[in-house]
Amino acid sequence: MPSLKDIKKRIGSVKSTQQITKAMKMVAAAKLRKAQEAAVSARPYAEKLQAVMSNLAQREEADGHPLLSQRGTGRALIILMTADRGLCGGFNASVSKEAERLIRQNEQGFDAIDLMIIGRKGRDFLKNRVGDNITKVYENITTDATYKTAQLIGQEVVDAYSEEKYDAVYVIYNAFQSAIVQIVTVEQVLPIQPQETESVKEDTVDYLYEPDRGEVLSQLLPKMVEVQIFRGLLESHASEQGARMSSMDSASRNAAEMIDKLTLQYNRARQAAITKELMEIISGAESIK
Repeated sequence: MPSLKDIKKRIGSVKSTQQITKAMKMVAAAKLRKAQEAAVSARPYAEKLQAVMSNLAQREEADGHPLLSQRGTGRALIILMTADRGLCGGFNASVSKEAERLIRQNEQGFDAIDLMIIGRKGRDFLKNRVGDNITKVYENITTDATYKTAQLIGQEVVDAYSEEKYDAVYVIYNAFQSAIVQIVTVEQVLPIQPQETESVKEDTVDYLYEPDRGEVLSQLLPKMVEVQIFRGLLESHASEQGARMSSMDSASRNAAEMIDKLTLQYNRARQAAITKELMEIISGAESIK
């Protein structure tokens, strides 16, 4: 049975941990509001651009632009978005496991699948599982992700696809729904998929291009890739803060429960020690009579 000193020391240790978890929860809550606003505000533009580009892909010939070309099942690229820090529940593990599942099951039948990881935790999780598939890792860019960051990554992806290094590109991230709900999302970035339209009349209507068709496609199609990556970064960052806030709140409550149990154990041990001392005093008094 632990001594009173050991129990008291453990109570102090748990209280110190609880102070840290409460502080981390407050910091995550403060960051969550800003991250949530950024993610939500980016959705309408990203969704509309994706709809327009998908509709455009339906009207264009496959050879109209390299990003529209539908190829075989040679090599694919998965862009995995995780965090650089832990203590956020199953946030990192959920998307990393989904990437591992896609690589191992290879449902699309690709000859090879490369993995580009954004965030140190994704690399740590997968390096001993699918380490041979990891081709590049970006660290310390998730906290202050800007459109410039997404633009650089997007340009790298577009160049690789245009050079026919890859036949398909996917992105995996946690889509933010609430502080306690993050949805693992898998989206195909390239090739751009045609949109299924219900209106026959709409299918017969073509766009007017200014200055010309090639210039418009060369500007908008790469931008769509950049916007999808940027949206994924924003959604992932908001999900990370929500998951961390929820995780630290749970940890704080668990610490409070542990403190109550240890306090009860301490009081019982103290009471037992006092009772033992009283019994010794009484026994000693009785022995000298």
